[in-house]
Amino acid sequence: MPVKNICCIGAGYVGGPSCSVIAYKCPDIQVTVVDLSQQRIDAWNSKNLPIYEPGLLDIVKEVRGRNLHFSTDVESAILKSELIFICVNTPTKTFGQGKGKAPDLTHIESAARKIAEVAKESKIIVEKSTVPVKSAESIVKIMNHLCPQFAMSVLSNPEFLAEGTAVKDLLHPDRVLIGGDKSEAGHRAIAELSAVYEHWVPKEKVITMNTWSSELSKLAANAFLAQRISSINAISAVCEATGANVEEVASAVGQDSRIGNKFLKASVGFGGSCFQKDVLNLVYLCEVLHLPEVADYWYQVIAINDYQRKRFAGKIVERLFQTVRGKKIVILGFSYKKNTGDTRESSSIHICKHLLEENAQIVIYDPKVEHEQIKTDLTDPSILPDPTKFEKCVSIASEPYAALEGAHALVVCTEWDEFVSLDYQRIYDGMNKPAFVFDGRLILDHEKLVKIGFQVEAIGKVVN
Repeated sequence: MPVKNICCIGAGYVGGPSCSVIAYKCPDIQVTVVDLSQQRIDAWNSKNLPIYEPGLLDIVKEVRGRNLHFSTDVESAILKSELIFICVNTPTKTFGQGKGKAPDLTHIESAARKIAEVAKESKIIVEKSTVPVKSAESIVKIMNHLCPQFAMSVLSNPEFLAEGTAVKDLLHPDRVLIGGDKSEAGHRAIAELSAVYEHWVPKEKVITMNTWSSELSKLAANAFLAQRISSINAISAVCEATGANVEEVASAVGQDSRIGNKFLKASVGFGGSCFQKDVLNLVYLCEVLHLPEVADYWYQVIAINDYQRKRFAGKIVERLFQTVRGKKIVILGFSYKKNTGDTRESSSIHICKHLLEENAQIVIYDPKVEHEQIKTDLTDPSILPDPTKFEKCVSIASEPYAALEGAHALVVCTEWDEFVSLDYQRIYDGMNKPAFVFDGRLILDHEKLVKIGFQVEAIGKVVN
């Protein structure tokens, strides 16, 4: 029987966009996204969605109320669905065994238990959250113990969304992975989930495999991508020390067909919800499997990312005559990359932390990040132990020009297109002299800035 009703538990960055596109492409399927947060569900039912993704609002507006629904009634959605996506958060543990590396699976277990408690018949349960290898096995054990009368099929279907291009990634995926067991029921469940995607994804791009391979493939893919970023960032330090240009080096390396040019853009460091968490997850998995050398290898990807942030922040202090105390420094961009309002693991947070430790006066401007989110991130005790310092040393701007008036330096931390087209002559005229630009994303015209009069520092190259 083809799937007619889908329930998605979790209305976050994965569940919301994924199920919106499924509803858009599968008009014959009723899709209900549920979450315990009334505030989040209210936002999905409004014109101000809780996340920003180019093209997402148009899709939601077209299908919402027709075959896409957002609700806090978790039980009803579970009862009427044949297929249930689990799209809940799996943050890195901050306590106990595996602290700082292992994923916290509290929400995964809670969702599985809720399904087992409510279900009155067999379901296809699909883990879409990023999870460690063999998480599906844990869900199977919960089902077998709590509702043994129903044959629950548990599949792995990891997401490969890049924030900022999530809708494009969903409409035109490189591949869709579906992992399941080798039983007859497993094959049947895989076929039913495949049929959903085949409404718009070519059949040859829907790849099936065993559950463990599917789970590990997600971690491996993100680890490889993060590794490439850390590799080019490590080379950027060599470029600055020798006079080489990291953009020229990346171009030369990227033209090797064995390597390719993607994810070779040097920057102040990677952020977001996936790369650091998934690499640390892989590190912890290797430690548990007694593979310390492999764990150390992958941990260096994280270590280089931390080093790049500290190196960049340190250069700001160094170039501003070894002190930023009381100096006005404007941070352009707070989200971890352009076209998203997500700030999770954003390099901007760590740059601000370092500058605040040096008693700088910081002004932050980002076109999409809510002011309250910036405050929440910077007043986290791990970033700013003294919360009163935020009020004394940080202000948040609603537009860039006023923010930059009287500034000693501007620091590009996010590659928003808006920052490329700013009137830098106007900005220079209003800044303290010498006026410094620190380009952490290599998006500005450095030669033009030098001609205007700026002192320019950029990742991976010597400008002045």
